[in-house]
Amino acid sequence: MIEVKNLVKRYGDKKAVNDISFTVEKGEILGFLGPNGAGKSTTMNMLTGYISSTSGSIKINGVDILEDPIKAKSNIGYLPEIPPLYVDMTVDGYLNFMYDLKKCKLSRKKHLEEICNLCKISHVRGRLIRNLSKGYKQRVGLAQALINNPPVLILDEPTVGLDPNQIIEIRTLIKKLGKNHTVILSSHILPEIQAVCDRIIIINKGVVAANGTAHEIAESITNQHKMTIRIEGKTHTKADKDEIVNAIKKIDGIKYVRADMEREKGIYDYDVETDGKTDIRRAINLMCRENDWNILMLQLSDLTLEDIFLKITVGDVVPEDAVSKPSPELDISVQDGELIAEEKLSLDKDKKGGEE
Repeated sequence: MIEVKNLVKRYGDKKAVNDISFTVEKGEILGFLGPNGAGKSTTMNMLTGYISSTSGSIKINGVDILEDPIKAKSNIGYLPEIPPLYVDMTVDGYLNFMYDLKKCKLSRKKHLEEICNLCKISHVRGRLIRNLSKGYKQRVGLAQALINNPPVLILDEPTVGLDPNQIIEIRTLIKKLGKNHTVILSSHILPEIQAVCDRIIIINKGVVAANGTAHEIAESITNQHKMTIRIEGKTHTKADKDEIVNAIKKIDGIKYVRADMEREKGIYDYDVETDGKTDIRRAINLMCRENDWNILMLQLSDLTLEDIFLKITVGDVVPEDAVSKPSPELDISVQDGELIAEEKLSLDKDKKGGEE
């Protein structure tokens, strides 16, 4: 449905977007992430036809956006971060104006009613947009993106300004829309991306630094496994904590251990990372039995999307041929509460989830 090939955007000598390629299939919800200045907004502006590319191609539903921009854009519903609203209009007047602007052929009354019900703005259709809350303005912006039932939806920060209940409703709506539309969702709320999207692309320094599901990307950037262990010592003193840390360090396969907060007197959580090859659970149990310590909890934990995002974007150098998922060459550890990056990120074109 969306095909991006060798896309480049230059501003003078600077490459804001550097030879990126990816595809998005029909019915797929793609999360599009990147730190400030990474080229994410520039890419989205090129996808919508708002700005042109220096080189490369973008096809929307098979139509090249530079060769036939009107036809390509007719396949896109776009909600920018700041909704394009005419605040002196009523909601109903604005939606009818957008209906005419998009030359929609669907039944006007039925189509607009369905969209308003979907976005839950039917009860404010007669109100001036300027008098609406920020959350309702966001909903009206989403409604205009849905007019003419475009096959591609590009949503930039669609839940900005919404309260928690509204955020849940919009997330549910996006999932529902993803069944019949191709959706590109950009957001700085990373749990939102993880909850809604089928696949994630992370852009950094103008190139695609990761492409795949959160689980696939996590597996590709690290072979470490995290767990939290809650242990009760014998004497209920700080000496127990230090002794337990030293004992865990001696277990084969342990890469890192740190005592976290004290849950109760003498009961601490221990954050542990392993090499990913060794199952240390039996060794931990044996250690505790031999020392008369009690295990109260052992919880495995995967990398969160925040962990993944930080690991990928924390480096200063991005490889020139970055088009796919990163290989596990970024070694980041935590020491005294600080992230330490020891190697640069490299990417492997041949890994699953890469460029198609």
